[in-house]
Formats: sequence, structure tokens, C-alpha cells
Amino acid sequence: MTVPTDITIDTTAPPAAPGVRAAAAHPDLILGEHSLCPGCGEPVALRLLLETLQDLGIVQRSIGVVGHGCYGSFVRIMDVDVLQCLHGRAPSCATGIKRVRPESVVFTMQGDGDMVNEGLQEVLHSAARGENITCVLFNNGVFGDTGGQQTATTVLGQRTKTSLDGRDAEQHGYPIPVADLVASLQGSGYVARTAVSTPAGVAQTKRMLRRAFESQLAGEGLSLVEILTMCPTGWFVPAAEGPTYQGSSMEAVYGLGEIKAGR
Repeated sequence: MTVPTDITIDTTAPPAAPGVRAAAAHPDLILGEHSLCPGCGEPVALRLLLETLQDLGIVQRSIGVVGHGCYGSFVRIMDVDVLQCLHGRAPSCATGIKRVRPESVVFTMQGDGDMVNEGLQEVLHSAARGENITCVLFNNGVFGDTGGQQTATTVLGQRTKTSLDGRDAEQHGYPIPVADLVASLQGSGYVARTAVSTPAGVAQTKRMLRRAFESQLAGEGLSLVEILTMCPTGWFVPAAEGPTYQGSSMEAVYGLGEIKAGR
């Protein structure tokens, strides 16, 4: 089933039950339309992230640190305090913010090229130190912002602009399962991997994001949610086929679910 990537809903739907916050065409923290490609999964993940901050009542305390990728354009439509940092350095910047403002809820928003290619050492060392921040990874297996090149998370056989015949282990090495690495470190508190390719996956993603922020609020150490997001443009597939392709490629390699829940 294809997950819509726009943010419109059926305006004829009945009102929400008393005490339940109704869905909106534009959530309060989204100020306009995104400009990403049709079929992209990142706008879905962004909405879930911002709704989670709102549901937990922590918007005014929240500070985001954004890396470099297609999602960087979200800073123009997010009604949340945001710092954009150098490529891959978001966990270190978030560490500085959290140490200076420990009462704040600090999160990073990064792609796989940013976190795993450019800044793997940053997230691993932050986790090893037990920094009380939440890292959100949008993983589509390509450098989408620069044309769709292979990243460190591209799965074997996956086509990219720099692996037209598919990633080959002998030539390119094996993909790096960053969530599993972070979970193996004692300083991490909550680690999960999810996907937004199905309605059930969308619901699971929101639950995991909430658990990650609750982990930060409880002072459990670094929390990380890896979200597999569609990139039909970078994958050379029609927009409507993005969820199916993701299910047969990335989701077949990276197991979904909670990897670590509490120290």
C-alpha cells in the first residue's frame, strides 16, 4: 500500500472524540508546503517528529540540530528552534547545546549520508559518552540531495548513481547498520529502526519517536530512531512504487523494531 507524502486529509471526516487532538491538514508546527520530490518519505517522517514534540508538550523546550541533505529545506517550514551545522556534526553540536542547556530537549535530524558517511564517529562517540540527546536518522540509502550517489547504508544490489549495477560487496564493501552499532554501546538508552512505507509503519514510527524522547526526558542516555524513508528519484523507480521497492530492498536487510529499550 502506498503511503501519501502530501499533508492533506479528508475535510469531511467527523470531528475527533472529546479529549483527542484532531489531525490537521497542516500540523501546528508545519508552516508551509515542502518542496521535496513526489513519493519522498522524509516529509512523512518530519510530520511524525513534530507531532511527537507537540503531543509530549515539549515544543518550547525543544532545539533541533539539522544536518545537510534534502531534509535541510525543512528548516524553513518547522516552527521549532533549529541550528544547522556542518556535515555530519549534528550529534556533537547537540551535545554542546544539551550541556549548556540541560533543561532543553535536543534532537538531531540527519540523513544516512550525513550521519553514517560524514559523521559516523560523531554519533558513535556521543553514544559512548551517554549524551542525553535524541538522534533521528532518515535512511534512504542514497545521497539524495547531491544526485543519488551510494552511501554507507546502501544495501547490496541496490542501484545508485555510483553503483549502476547495484552495490557489490567485493567492490564497495558491506552496508553499515548504524542503529545496531549505537545499541551496542553502553551509553545508549533507546534504539529502534522503523519505516514509513506502510500505514502500520507510520504508526510504529510515531510510537518509537515518542519512546525515544521519553528516554531523553528520563535521562537514559543517547536515543536513536532510524527511519527508513523512500527516495524513488534516487532509486530509479516511479513514485508510487517507492514503498514496494523499499520493502523488498532496505527493509529486507535492516530488521525493523526496537533494538534496545533502556539501559
